[in-house]
Amino acid sequence: MFEKLKKRWNLTSNLQVIAILVVFSITGYTSLIIAKPILEFVGLPQATTNPWIYRPLRILLIFPFYQVLILIYGWLFGQFEFFWNFEKKMLSRIGFKRFIKP
Repeated sequence: MFEKLKKRWNLTSNLQVIAILVVFSITGYTSLIIAKPILEFVGLPQATTNPWIYRPLRILLIFPFYQVLILIYGWLFGQFEFFWNFEKKMLSRIGFKRFIKP
């Protein structure tokens, strides 16, 4: 399994693969944790807000936090270059290509 990921991501060691997988998991969890108190702070607690409003707002809020956190955690784990390239590729695929310099 690690060999496929190393080849796909152009990595040299299994330790890099593990660090990258840890960064992905920590980033996802952290962005979920951060979004809930922010929505409560602006007056949209989950208990009293319609789920059809609350959930899309939470997803929209998670997206920018995820983008920033993945770079921070990537830097902390020594994989900033990988995640910087990952971010540029992902953002260009979803329509932000004009904002990314080659």
